Parts: sequence; structure tokens; C-alpha cells
Amino acid sequence: MKFVNIHEAKTHLSRLLDEVSRGEEVTIAKAGKPIARLVPVTTSRPTRTPGFLRGKIRMSDDFDAPLPDDIQRSFEGADE
Repeated sequence: MKFVNIHEAKTHLSRLLDEVSRGEEVTIAKAGKPIARLVPVTTSRPTRTPGFLRGKIRMSDDFDAPLPDDIQRSFEGADE
């Protein structure tokens, strides 16, 4: 891991970003005290497995049936 002060980071930002893009980490310090760290961005996405919840989720046959009138009115704000 590379350690640089703020002035050097401002002066050589492009070079530091090139180093970070190659996998190196850079710590930026103010008065010798670490305050930030430049690290490469990871772009890995979780692997999706279609159907992995098959059989674990159940939806009733009347899932999309109309709501009872009293509940529908409360959603519409008519009961206020």
C-alpha cells in the first residue's frame, strides 16, 4: 500500500489513479495522519440463478382478484 500526502495526491492524481487501476491501494494523509484510501472499484455482480426459489414461494389463486369495497375505499381515501 502506498502512502502519500494531500499535496502529492493533488499534484499526481492521474498517476495515482493509474496505479490504483492496476490493483494498488493508496492512502492519502493530512499531516501524517491517514484520512482517505483510494482502492480499485470492483465490478463483480452476484451470480443469478433463475428459479432458485421455485417451490418456496406460494401465491394464492385469487391474488389479483378485486379488493372488497370497504378496503378499496380506504385506499382511495374515501373513509376519511
